[in-house]
Amino acid sequence: MDRARRQYDAVDPDNQLVAGELERRWNEKLSRLRELEDELDRFAAEQMPMVSTEDRARLMALGKDLTRAWDSPGASVETRKKIIRLLVKEIVVDIVDDTLSLVIHWQGGDHTRRIVKKNKIGLTRWAVAADTLDLVHVLARQMPDQSIAAVLNRAGKSTGRGNSWTRTRVCGLRKTRGIAPYRDGERLERGEATLDEAATILKISPSTTRRMINHAG
Repeated sequence: MDRARRQYDAVDPDNQLVAGELERRWNEKLSRLRELEDELDRFAAEQMPMVSTEDRARLMALGKDLTRAWDSPGASVETRKKIIRLLVKEIVVDIVDDTLSLVIHWQGGDHTRRIVKKNKIGLTRWAVAADTLDLVHVLARQMPDQSIAAVLNRAGKSTGRGNSWTRTRVCGLRKTRGIAPYRDGERLERGEATLDEAATILKISPSTTRRMINHAG
């Protein structure tokens, strides 16, 4: 556009033929420019979603109730990250022994101080309780994962996230903690047996087996 304009202005007005040609080119450039501007406006309009008055009011209300916005079922991880970036300017962390001293600087100038304990090596906030882990260590030498899950659920034990136990979750915990899976027959190899197994081996009833155990004890 600038080049076409300079060429047009530099032409001697007496040279009508050249001036006419340049004027035609100039007008074509102007026409094309208007077309591109119109196309850009249409593209911008198509890309910008229309927000109704009701939706706008709902969005403004969410801005005043961040807890509801954060806990909304439709809030994705990416949405929550955007909320944090909008609210938090920076977080300064100092490590003091086994604690973390945090200073959260909010957009607008306010700041909040928090002190939290450091996670122990290998542990997270979702770590399985120590007594549950000890129980899995023992049960893994007695029964398969499906049976372990049933025992843990009956005992009221839950995963680190508060879920009930399944075979898959027990298997995952074992692998993470390096606990070998139960192998069929390993208890008998160690000379161990359940009450029913002992009764079968002795060819007597479980109740008789129990009385024998109590008497021996």
